[in-house]
Amino acid sequence: MELRRNWWTKRLVLFACLVLTLLWIMFNDHFYIIGRLTQKIELHRIRLTSNIHITNNIDQIRVEEIPLDNYAHLVFTNATTKVQVVPLWTNNSIIRDNPMDVSPKYKILRQQDLIPARQLPSALIIGVKKGGTRALLEFLRLHPDIRAASSEVHFFDHHYLKGFHWYRHRMPPTLEGQLTMEKTPSYFVTPEAPRRVQHMNPGTKLIVVVRDPVTRAVSDYTQVTSKHPGLPKFENRAFINGSQVVNTNWTPLRIGVYSRYLERWLEYFPLSQFLFVSGERLIADPVIEITRVQDFLGLKRVIMEKHFYFNSTKGFPCLMKSEKSAVPHCLGKSKGRSHPFIDPTAIRRLRDFYRPFNQRFYQLTRMNFSWS
Repeated sequence: MELRRNWWTKRLVLFACLVLTLLWIMFNDHFYIIGRLTQKIELHRIRLTSNIHITNNIDQIRVEEIPLDNYAHLVFTNATTKVQVVPLWTNNSIIRDNPMDVSPKYKILRQQDLIPARQLPSALIIGVKKGGTRALLEFLRLHPDIRAASSEVHFFDHHYLKGFHWYRHRMPPTLEGQLTMEKTPSYFVTPEAPRRVQHMNPGTKLIVVVRDPVTRAVSDYTQVTSKHPGLPKFENRAFINGSQVVNTNWTPLRIGVYSRYLERWLEYFPLSQFLFVSGERLIADPVIEITRVQDFLGLKRVIMEKHFYFNSTKGFPCLMKSEKSAVPHCLGKSKGRSHPFIDPTAIRRLRDFYRPFNQRFYQLTRMNFSWS
């Protein structure tokens, strides 16, 4: 009887051990499964949240999952997969709208946490057409502290209703300390332009490139006839019905009455905010005029004589290098083109017509340009 009782006791102990072993195995397996499931749910939640964040700020962040080296450690310590939010180069939406406009040097600067941004211009080349504005801007592009719009924006005459936000989008990205410029020669003769520029920034610096109004008119006419051959002769357009009366309604001649337009600008800006550049001297000795411009803009004198050479074929100064190339660079074929022959009598009459307006312009600018 005693032997039978011991036998059943041993069986119960073995059965209990077996049950405990099975329970331990099941519990351990479920812990592993639950841990995996918990991690997957947590990671899915993080990914879902991150995806929503990316949808709203797609250009500002990206979510990067960092794999863990010891996965078993993850299971038994109840850890979750880490997610790192990595900011992209910049949150400047204006630059992101046109990433191709960012030059390679800015891609280097971004690595140094120097983030360029688009700004409204603090200096404008407002005129005059065929005075030498294109040449001046090309020369100024050599300066590392000047960034200029790639083309004439025509904001203050044609696109003003689009607003300053639109205008800023047309400017190149600049770093702190760099100056943003824009050139549109028609601003000088646009009646609404002075008030609009003042509204943007009363401290805007204004550069006006002027040239002998008679020579400027002939150059203007030459450009038009190159695009539209077969137009009437210059003399026929300059005088009404072949008389000696100057046709002041003809745009190439009307632009040359500089004093009339300057008086309007002086109603909104003091003379100290203007710099008048001689178009003739810009061709004959560009360093003198470029130095004046650098001083006016408060910039270090970087552009010097070594940057120029004279092209005898074009009769025009050219650059030893340009903003985008280290090779010699001249302006396009439209610059420095030959003028047609104009009757000397017509030239003399036009000089007589402009003389009083030139004298008034000299008084307003306090400069004598010596236009005969």
